Amino acid sequence: MSFGKDLLRKIKSVELPGENAHGIFSPPYRPVFTYEEVLAKNPKFAAVNIVLYLKNDEWHFPLIQRTINEHDRHSGQISLPGGKREEMDQDFSQTAIRETSEEIGIDKHYIRIIRETSPIYIPPSNFYVYPYISYSKKNPTFILQQSEAVEVIEFPITSFLNLPDSPEMMSLPNMEGYEVPIINFNGYIIWGATAMILNEFSQLLKKM
Repeated sequence: MSFGKDLLRKIKSVELPGENAHGIFSPPYRPVFTYEEVLAKNPKFAAVNIVLYLKNDEWHFPLIQRTINEHDRHSGQISLPGGKREEMDQDFSQTAIRETSEEIGIDKHYIRIIRETSPIYIPPSNFYVYPYISYSKKNPTFILQQSEAVEVIEFPITSFLNLPDSPEMMSLPNMEGYEVPIINFNGYIIWGATAMILNEFSQLLKKM
């Protein structure tokens, strides 16, 4: 399947699969929380961003490998650009844009939000995360915030079209022997909330 320049318009109108998509790549020990249950945990709030851009006439988006940091529960993981909401942010879309600009250097003036996808709660870090899909009006030149990321990985969106309903399972370091669903893309292991968000994105694309 190929996607033309009308991709951005089509993304706006597709119904979100939500928890049904998240659940396929959810770690098996992760319970499903209602919004009220999440709020009762007094979570921190954050936003992440799937930033689309054309490269060689094909739509791509970047993921980052996070910097190793012993104080960060998500240290070293592959993730979407994003982070904690700050008081200066008018809303969560502004958080997504600001964090994307800070972490990977895309000028925020070129980032346009297309839509929000289904929010997700991350129990280990007590974050409630709002994912967004956006696009860059200008092909990005990536400049890494070294304290947050050590690598940008550019993914063609077609590589996420056929994520399986029975994903590969893997036991990862610091998981105390638990196996979790993963996305293995050219040796990059994507799991947890990032895999759950990307599976919803994949299902959204397949509906178009």
